[in-house]
Amino acid sequence: MHENKKLTHVIKFYSIIDELESRLKTKSTLSICSGRDSWPQRGIYFFFEPGQIKRESGTGLRVVRVGTHALKNGSKTTLWKRLSQHKGVVRSGGGNHRGSIFRLLVGLAIINEQNLDFPTWAVGSSAPKEIRENEITLEKLVSQTIGKMPFLYLSISDESGPDSLRGYIERNCIALLSNYNKSPIDPATQSWLGNKCLREKVYSSGLWNQNYVKDDYDADFLYTLEELVHKMED
Repeated sequence: MHENKKLTHVIKFYSIIDELESRLKTKSTLSICSGRDSWPQRGIYFFFEPGQIKRESGTGLRVVRVGTHALKNGSKTTLWKRLSQHKGVVRSGGGNHRGSIFRLLVGLAIINEQNLDFPTWAVGSSAPKEIRENEITLEKLVSQTIGKMPFLYLSISDESGPDSLRGYIERNCIALLSNYNKSPIDPATQSWLGNKCLREKVYSSGLWNQNYVKDDYDADFLYTLEELVHKMED
């Protein structure tokens, strides 16, 4: 994809995101959100991060993570359920990074940035209570970090499965915004926490994502995304 054409597409993407924010009235943060709020059953979300600004494509914050849910056939996971996994547990302030790749990646970056010792972090898909209790300090730091990140969400009420419209939008958004092995557009600042993450796909892409960062994108997805936003009720 030609660099100038990609920049045009990134600018178009952010114009759609601006319209989404206008219709939602404001960005949210997980630190103040709960399941009692009004959430669509299914959708896609876009996280931003304080200090991570656009450079080439305009002004304001850049998107640092795109995600969705229910990409397996028969999955009943709701949008809020997925967001709550990223948010963590209100009562303890902790969370479960083994149930959220977003939390896992942010935790890896914090470990490296602060030279912490958590050898069990990111080990296994589950862990006994003793290990989880030993990780609670880091889980709390992750909750605090993610909780401060503004985000927007878009309702997409399709069926669960790998071929869902949500999956199509997610894949192409990530591929468009990723700077992995590409001439960077809106690169991360030197102080971005993700630069401390020891996962190449994160620090090279400038996103808290691993899937699809190496992929090419289909520019036609922008028309679909725009149509979805325009169908929202004001």
